[in-house]
Amino acid sequence: NVNAKMNEPWSKRHKREFKGCEFSLSNSFAEPLSMPELVKKVKDTGDTELIDLYHNHHLEYVPNGGSMDLRKDIARVIYDNKIPVENILVFPGGQAANQTAALAFASGGHSIVFTPGYQSTVDSPHWAVGNQGVTKLQRLPENNWQIVPQQLRGAIRKNTKFLILNEPYNPGGIVMSAELQTEVIAICREHGITILCDEVYRLLEHCDDVQLESMANAYEKGISAVTMSKPWGGCGITIGWLACKDKAMVQKLVDVQYFGTSCVSRASEIQGRMVLRVSGTILRERLSIILSNKTLLQDFIEKRYKDWFDWRRPNAGAIAFVKFKGPWTSAELGKHLAASGISIKPAYCFTDVVVEELDDYFRVGFGERKMPLALDALGKFVDAHEESWVAALAEK
Repeated sequence: NVNAKMNEPWSKRHKREFKGCEFSLSNSFAEPLSMPELVKKVKDTGDTELIDLYHNHHLEYVPNGGSMDLRKDIARVIYDNKIPVENILVFPGGQAANQTAALAFASGGHSIVFTPGYQSTVDSPHWAVGNQGVTKLQRLPENNWQIVPQQLRGAIRKNTKFLILNEPYNPGGIVMSAELQTEVIAICREHGITILCDEVYRLLEHCDDVQLESMANAYEKGISAVTMSKPWGGCGITIGWLACKDKAMVQKLVDVQYFGTSCVSRASEIQGRMVLRVSGTILRERLSIILSNKTLLQDFIEKRYKDWFDWRRPNAGAIAFVKFKGPWTSAELGKHLAASGISIKPAYCFTDVVVEELDDYFRVGFGERKMPLALDALGKFVDAHEESWVAALAEK
């Protein structure tokens, strides 16, 4: 058996080095909602039931796994009632949901994860007592950040039980094709492997034809992890959930959840229901901001500063992994930017070991209305430094 272990947060260094920056290109969520905005949108539907409920609800414990009214709304709005209500478990955000799934299914077997990635999608199987080891497979820009099925097949052992995906992919901002999803599911089905798919950027696809079916709907041993922070900008609501079709798997999750945060805030649940009541409106508005900002980024990277930056153009979410072509690593670039009041997420935020192929990459977020101000600041930074970068590269 491999002992459970927990590494330091990879973003700990980032929070220290970029503390107090005026301009943020680090945030990965859609434009945050405000409570007055949410209340107005709900009132505009002519429905005041949820607003009245919010002001008059009881402060007793909610049921383990979430109140039935919220779970029904999730089943209807997100899964077209294809997932049974009792197979949806509500958590205080997505982090606790991912951790619970890993603790439930990584114990007693070998797991496969992909790097670089959001830490809980890479590290969480290590946290499970009795895990039989974790294999990390590299996602690379030359493959358009996609999973390579041959590598996945080669990593499977007799005791492989658990696979974690993150689609749409963080930090790349790219979602796999439906054909690749089908192939990955077929490989896992052949070996009886459970898939946890972190789907926090699902519903923010930049065009409808790239949206995948949720893993909970697509695979009988699939689990979908979702949070309200990314697509709807409901960060402060702190509501997330896990969904899957298999009742025995749900019970396993329930048993682990009981020892964590077994119930959430009723006020948060009602806010979550309000978001789902006007989900389409919120998503359209957030996606409009994302696409507008993406156009600015595209011009910045592919035209104005193409000598200094490159990327695989994202097709989902509010994030992109950008290559710096100048004389510094992404960590060094980050230090210089922080000194100028600009925050990015260097490669070290997404892996415990930064391999050479990724040392120049950093993540940017473009989901907020204020993002153009940060991009302008970055442009001025480049203008001020490119002469010295040219000289430094000439000396290499």
